[in-house]
Amino acid sequence: MSRGICIFLLALVQACASSVLASAQAAPSQTDLSQIHSSQIEVSSVRTIAPPVAFVYVSSAQSSNSDSNINAYEVAADGRLTAVAGSPFAGSGTGLAAMGANRMWLFATDTVNIYSFAVADNGALTQVSSINAQQYNDSTTGGPISLFFDRSGATLYDEDIYWDGANNNYQSFDLSRGTGALSYLGATSSVSAAWITPLSFTGNNLDGYGASCVRGGPYIYGFGRGSDGSLSPLNISPTIPTAPQGGYCPYLAAADPANDVAISLMPTDDGYTPIGPAQIAVYTADDAGDLTTNSTSANMPPVAVGAVYDMKISPSGRLLAISGTNGLQVLHFNGANPVTRFTKLMTRDEVDQVFWDNADHLYAISRTLGKLFVFAVTPTSVGEAPGSPYAISAPQNITVVPRT
Repeated sequence: MSRGICIFLLALVQACASSVLASAQAAPSQTDLSQIHSSQIEVSSVRTIAPPVAFVYVSSAQSSNSDSNINAYEVAADGRLTAVAGSPFAGSGTGLAAMGANRMWLFATDTVNIYSFAVADNGALTQVSSINAQQYNDSTTGGPISLFFDRSGATLYDEDIYWDGANNNYQSFDLSRGTGALSYLGATSSVSAAWITPLSFTGNNLDGYGASCVRGGPYIYGFGRGSDGSLSPLNISPTIPTAPQGGYCPYLAAADPANDVAISLMPTDDGYTPIGPAQIAVYTADDAGDLTTNSTSANMPPVAVGAVYDMKISPSGRLLAISGTNGLQVLHFNGANPVTRFTKLMTRDEVDQVFWDNADHLYAISRTLGKLFVFAVTPTSVGEAPGSPYAISAPQNITVVPRT
């Protein structure tokens, strides 16, 4: 399995404790004054510390064995990170291949089991459950290599490698919001060697898409999501733009909050060897899940990141982050219209995974250099957050739990 696929995020986070300061001008809350006698301090001199806007979790491999830790951080409004009390937290007994999270629970897999962690109000993690996902396969050679949620955070999915010993599948798990336990819903009715990426769901939460290039062949695939969270393959064959030379190899899909999907296309001479920079195509999904595109080789801007490793659209749907061997870049995402250039490379370090929160922060990890980057990004401005980049020993995956 490829390096860019098998490792999937996890991140950090922390808890921000309220404190009482005597020099501020803002009015205090009732909680702030609950233990302060009125004769000791005036109400007008007390303020609260702003709560974190997100928690960030990054898994870190242990050099002495195959175990993983999960580093947790809280994020201030300006993007500055502070370690959560008790971090790092024990990941699992055999190391983590991928992570995923919603607002209450974090999940991690070692390619056999999926572990459930409760996210406390201060960002601390407590393992509460686990399920053997491999047991539902037709073969014991594979297992989950990526974890991802639908847009509602109700259903957890895994991209299951070698489900039948040769091909891949997607498994679905129902999440108990009360306990964090997972219940197996089932797997897709068919399998394919081309299904090697996580899916990204459109805004209506009814369709999820992925893209890959396997044995020189280009594939863009989609799945309909049932009311119970189950996935059914869509019978689609989207048009791939004509390349000036050779052809395009697609890899990864990123959907916006509406019905538009970005897909990276690498020009190759033979389906294997790149002959130019990757370009970004935009597709639009209709009510049946079919994808159409107005992208051409002339209106798809090239990107500077080299081989593409990850791609995410911001919660607003207006920005597209893309990372790879040469660094990290952000483009303007314009719905069904072509994407347009925004930033140059924000770092020239290899960036393996990226993640957005809901407060205009973009997070990125470099496994080779052991770095965690934090950027403040809006459609009109970009800057590195205070303290970034952060050194992390052997970072593997990142995930984010928004608090706003």
